[in-house]
Amino acid sequence: MQDDPAIDIRALETPAADEVRSDPGTGTLDLALRIVEFLAQQPQPTPLTVIARHFAASKATVYRHLHTLVRHGFARRDPDTGRYEVGVKLMVLGESARNRLDLVKASRDELIRLRDVSRQAVTICKAIDDEVVVLELIQGQTVIEFGTRPGTRLRPHASAHGKIWLAFGPKSLMDNTLNARREAFTPQTLVDPAALMAEIDLVRERGWSTAPDEVVTGVNALAAPIFDHRGELAGSVAMVGFTQFIPAQPDPRQVEQVVETARRISRSLGCTLGWRPQ
Repeated sequence: MQDDPAIDIRALETPAADEVRSDPGTGTLDLALRIVEFLAQQPQPTPLTVIARHFAASKATVYRHLHTLVRHGFARRDPDTGRYEVGVKLMVLGESARNRLDLVKASRDELIRLRDVSRQAVTICKAIDDEVVVLELIQGQTVIEFGTRPGTRLRPHASAHGKIWLAFGPKSLMDNTLNARREAFTPQTLVDPAALMAEIDLVRERGWSTAPDEVVTGVNALAAPIFDHRGELAGSVAMVGFTQFIPAQPDPRQVEQVVETARRISRSLGCTLGWRPQ
C-alpha cells in the first residue's frame, strides 16, 4: 500500500535489462552504481544469479563488481547463503546526507508531534530537479503501515504534496505537468488540464490540498506548504491515511493540525513574514 499518491520507486529507478544494454554511457562505474541501487531496493538479500539476470550481464562480471562493493563496505555478502544486500557504509553515508537537509532536521520533531495528535502517517516532501520527492515518512499509530520510502517521487497532478508544489512552487513545475501525459490512476485522478488548474487555484486560495482516491482508492492525504526565510516554498508536509480517517472534506481540526505544523516548521526555517498562502 502506498501513501499520498506515490510512484513505486523501483519501477522508476531500476532500469530494465534492455535499457542497460542500450545506454551508451554504461560502463564499469555505471554498472556498479546500478547494482548498488538495485540492492538498496530489494526487500531481502539477493542471489548473484538474480542480479546478473536483471542486468543481462554475466555472473563473472557482476561478481567482480560485488566483490569490490563488499570490500569497500557498500555491499554485504551473507556468509551462510551467499546472497547480497547493501552494506553498512551505504547506510551511514545516506544518513549523513539526509541529516544535512535542513528541512528534515527542522521538521523532525514537528512531524512526530503531528503524527501523535492525528494518529495518521506523516510525510514531508521537497522539489528536487522539478520532481516532488519524499524526504521523510513517519508511520501512523494504526494497524496499517504505508510503503512509501524516502526518495519516492510523487506525481504532482495526483498527490496532495504535488498540488502544493503546483500552487506555490516554481512555474516550471506547472508547465511541465501540463505538458506531460497525466496518468489516471483511478477515476478520481485529475487529468483534465482545466480541472487541474481549477483545483490548484483553490489550493492556492485556501492554503492546503487533498488527493482523495486519486491514486489508490480509499486513501487520502492532507498537505500544507512550508516557507523559508525568503518566503519561498521550501517543502510540504502532509498527514496520510484511509478516507475513513481523512475524508475528502477533512475535519477542520485536521486542517488546523497540518497548517499549524507547516507554520511552525516555516518559523524554524526563518520565515519571519508569517505563514500564509501566497
